[in-house]
Amino acid sequence: MLAAGILDEIRMPPTLTRNIRQGLASLGLATLLTGCQGMPLTHLMPGHEDPLDSAPPIERGLDAEGLSTLLVAELSGQRGDYRRATQGYMAMAERYQVAELAERATLAARFSNDPLLLEEAVEQWHLLSPMAEAPLRLLAGLALQRGDWVGALEKRLLLVEQGAHGELTLFMELALDAGVPPLPLRERLSEHLSRPGASDHPHHHDAMLAMAILEAATGQSHLAQTRLDDLARDHSELPALWMTRARLALDDGNTSQARDAARRGLEVSPDDPRFLLLLAQTELQLGNVAAAEAHTDTLLDEHEGNQELRTSLAALFLEDGHFEAARRLLLPLVSSDQPPPTAYYLLGAIAEQEGEVDNALLYYRQVATGGDFIRARLRAARMLIEDDRLLDARAFLRIERLRHEDHFNELVMLEVELLDEAGMTGEADALLDRELARTPNDEQLLYLRAMRAWSEGDIEAMERDLTRIIERNPDNATALNALGYTLADLNIEGRLEEARELIERAHEIEPGSGAIMDSLGWVYFRLGDPERALPWLERAYAAMPDQEIAAHLAEVLWTLERHDDARSLVEEALQRFDEHPVIDELLERIPELRP
Repeated sequence: MLAAGILDEIRMPPTLTRNIRQGLASLGLATLLTGCQGMPLTHLMPGHEDPLDSAPPIERGLDAEGLSTLLVAELSGQRGDYRRATQGYMAMAERYQVAELAERATLAARFSNDPLLLEEAVEQWHLLSPMAEAPLRLLAGLALQRGDWVGALEKRLLLVEQGAHGELTLFMELALDAGVPPLPLRERLSEHLSRPGASDHPHHHDAMLAMAILEAATGQSHLAQTRLDDLARDHSELPALWMTRARLALDDGNTSQARDAARRGLEVSPDDPRFLLLLAQTELQLGNVAAAEAHTDTLLDEHEGNQELRTSLAALFLEDGHFEAARRLLLPLVSSDQPPPTAYYLLGAIAEQEGEVDNALLYYRQVATGGDFIRARLRAARMLIEDDRLLDARAFLRIERLRHEDHFNELVMLEVELLDEAGMTGEADALLDRELARTPNDEQLLYLRAMRAWSEGDIEAMERDLTRIIERNPDNATALNALGYTLADLNIEGRLEEARELIERAHEIEPGSGAIMDSLGWVYFRLGDPERALPWLERAYAAMPDQEIAAHLAEVLWTLERHDDARSLVEEALQRFDEHPVIDELLERIPELRP
């Protein structure tokens, strides 16, 4: 598949505060206050020079071949060749069926920078020691890292079925915070709860609360409320219970009830800042600005010097239109020795909403390099365009390119996007051509122009720019993959072998790329070898769940007459992805695939 374009990374929503309340309700700000929930990989980090020192010792007898292989693995690990070390340990773990060797392979793979190799090692460890908790937690974490939330839930449910604590409530909160579609998670958790003996688990209340969270997120408010009422009778000490009740009340528009639940939660967990945030939010919605400020003052007193907290609270007041309260929170920041860029960004947003365009522009220009830099320039330019000042917007971006040479390409691409939005495609093309005439070998701009040509159906122009990139930089895996995938996807006669060579070169450079593995599987399929294509597409979908990869994998499964598997995959993808044009096109070609 084509890799995500650079524009996707800088495209921002047109308004600042569209999702502030949503993010707050789903613990985005709470993470800032209480610490991130990391993936369960920290025990693999090195505490000293040799990362394998903490691995279990090798104590069993070996033959000559086994001893040789393990010695090579040990030496490879000491020399930093962790891939070879991993492969040696895995080979011996398979040969001797020893879980400790698979664990040692996992420790080595952690430092190989190859997520697929790491997952392969952990899978082997789990296979050899199916009741061990550590490999299951690792597999759950790896699934999260690649965005496979359903797969991560499966691993957590295996932990629960083995009697461990799956921390399902926390998992569901993180999933909703990340914008994961809740329906597939709810259906899988429902299957788990309906199995015999599920209620006997010592942490059954955790699964019940997780289910209530999912029911609330999928519109089953009545079921969620009933479940929460049941839990309140025996587990009123759970902070997540009152957090869920408060959110559910907010979603139903019952702000007073949400405030009451937040107050009860604060009684249960007085050190949990999330309840103070909820109280501030509910007071704002009830029009009690002074009460909301009192709660935020308490938070700021408890977290003195936390600039991110102050800016986040200011964004909350800004969302509800309380500009003065937001400004009072921000002004101390911009007068400090190291003002955070976000403070200038929010002050610009306040000025913009008050109709002070030029003041807003001054604030946006002061947003320094960092996470808000491009977003501030995008907002400023859009603001000028909406004020019928297109020429000023373009002049502003041109000056910013001169002021910030490190962001030159991003600002060019930003102007191209804004011109496209204004229906001025010709001007966008002219800008891109003009900058490429000045810097004819700029790989980012060449790639952008190639992708624009592809979107317009001009494959010849696309190939010309991608070829120029590859000639100048034969190791540009993105360009190699883009050209190879396009030739394969269009099934251009006589060029499939060329496509295969391009994609295989890209894979050698970036072996862990899900997009490139998808391309590799797809070109093998186009070459008439679905058996060879299948494992690549399966690995691609595991590494990078995507509707396009799902469509490719489903078509290969269908071709191999694994019809039930293909339909199941399509059904899952239709539920999982909000937009699925490639799957829709597949169903038009093969209507029998429709679940």
